[in-house]
Amino acid sequence: MKAAVVVFPGSNCDRDLAVAFRAAGADVEMVWHKDTDLPSGVDIIGVPGGFSFGDYLRCGAIAANSPICRTVKAHADRGGYVLGICNGFQVLTETGMLPGALLRNADLKYICKTIGLKVETSQSIYTEGYNAGDVVDIPIAHHDGNYFADDATIERLKGEDRIAFTYTNNPNGSLGDIAGILSDNRRVLGMMPHPERAADSGHGGTDGQALFRAVASQLTTA
Repeated sequence: MKAAVVVFPGSNCDRDLAVAFRAAGADVEMVWHKDTDLPSGVDIIGVPGGFSFGDYLRCGAIAANSPICRTVKAHADRGGYVLGICNGFQVLTETGMLPGALLRNADLKYICKTIGLKVETSQSIYTEGYNAGDVVDIPIAHHDGNYFADDATIERLKGEDRIAFTYTNNPNGSLGDIAGILSDNRRVLGMMPHPERAADSGHGGTDGQALFRAVASQLTTA
């Protein structure tokens, strides 16, 4: 499996994401936001957490209009896989690859802690390493993680089994306790919690490993 990890000015989880992919067996290349092409043979693109472009305008808004994001969207439109984490999730909603928006946390405070995350579906390459209903411990670190969409979108996500993860104790006010969602073809995942920070026992937990191992297993044998 070959992964490309996008780097924006202000990204601070790009290396963590690359390390998690490599630990699962992936060949990883870093891609700068001004690039217009992906490395050849890329199976999945990782859009990392951080504060791209200082979170000016809206979180992810400037990054979503960068040259590389046009390429990422084209990759997704062709049926390619994309994983957006935290700021990466914000970028994916800003590009329209995923529906909805991430608003300021309900208590208007930045939150950084490990939380319980319920796996809502195992029907994706990202979640098939878990069982639906499993609760895993994954860190969060965000100021704008409050997922919002109109009622029709929320009902569609529920009806199409596209809610990947929910919070067991909602930290930010997200509608439906939503922590992560899938695209309509289930190949794009956006999530606010950081599985790459729970992929090494030295970091205090390994509940995120199953996500990266499942992706690598599926895309290596595809």
